[in-house]
Amino acid sequence: MYQLSTVRDSLDLVSINNNLVDCSAGAIVDWANQQFGKHLVMSTSFGIQSAVMLHLVTQIVPDVPIIWIDTGYLPKETYIFAEELTNRLNLNLKVYQSEMSPARMEALYGKIWQDKNVESLNLYDRIRKVEPMQRALKELKAEAWLAGLRQNQTKFRQQLEYVNKQGEHYKILPILRWSSRDIYEYLTEHDLPYHPYFDKGYVSVGDWHSSRPLSATDGDERDTRFHGVKQECGLHLPLSNDEAQSLDSSQL
Repeated sequence: MYQLSTVRDSLDLVSINNNLVDCSAGAIVDWANQQFGKHLVMSTSFGIQSAVMLHLVTQIVPDVPIIWIDTGYLPKETYIFAEELTNRLNLNLKVYQSEMSPARMEALYGKIWQDKNVESLNLYDRIRKVEPMQRALKELKAEAWLAGLRQNQTKFRQQLEYVNKQGEHYKILPILRWSSRDIYEYLTEHDLPYHPYFDKGYVSVGDWHSSRPLSATDGDERDTRFHGVKQECGLHLPLSNDEAQSLDSSQL
C-alpha cells in the first residue's frame, strides 16, 4: 500500500506522512509495528477517552509496552479505571513514577501546583511527569512512541503530523485527526467506557489538584487543566539540551 524506508535513523517524515494521510488509524499502528517492532511503546494517562487508543493499539500489537506515568496525585477514580481497563484489555502495563516522592517534593518545593504561574507548574511537571517518562523510554529501549494526541485539543497539537520526531524518538499519532464524534463512535462500537469523571462534566482529567469540569467560558477542553495557565504538561513537547540534562535523576 505504501513504500517506506527501513532505515529508522533516516526516515523521510515528509514522504511518510504523505503516504499515511489516507490511511486508517489501525493501518498507522500496523505501520509503526512493522517499522519499529520491539522498540515500539505506547503511553496512556488513563484519561477520559484513553480506552480508545488502548483498545485500538492492542488489537494490533497485543503485547506493546504501555507506559503510564503515575504522578501520585491522580484521582481515586483514575486508579480504579486503570485497573479495570488493564484487566479487561490484558494490557502490558509499565508503571513509572518520579524518583522523588510527593512528600519529599512538597518538603523541598512546597505545593507548587498551587502556584498559578508557568514556572512552578513546569517544575512540577518536570519532576512528576517528564523525568519518569524519559527514564521509561530509555529503560524500555524505545525508538518510537504511540500516543493519542488529537489536533483539536491544543494549538501546539494542530501543527503535528502522524509521525513526528521528538528528541531521539519518533512520536506516532494514529488518531491525530479524529473528531469528538469519531471518539464517541469508536467507544460505542466496541462497548468501551469513558473515565468516570466524564459524567461529572470533565472532558480532560489529570491530577486531582489541576483538573476541573468544563465550563461555558472555556475556549477548549485543555483550558480545564493546569489552572488555565498552560495547555501542555511537557510530555509531548521537545526538550532543549539544558532541559534534557536537568532530567538527570541525581539532580532532582
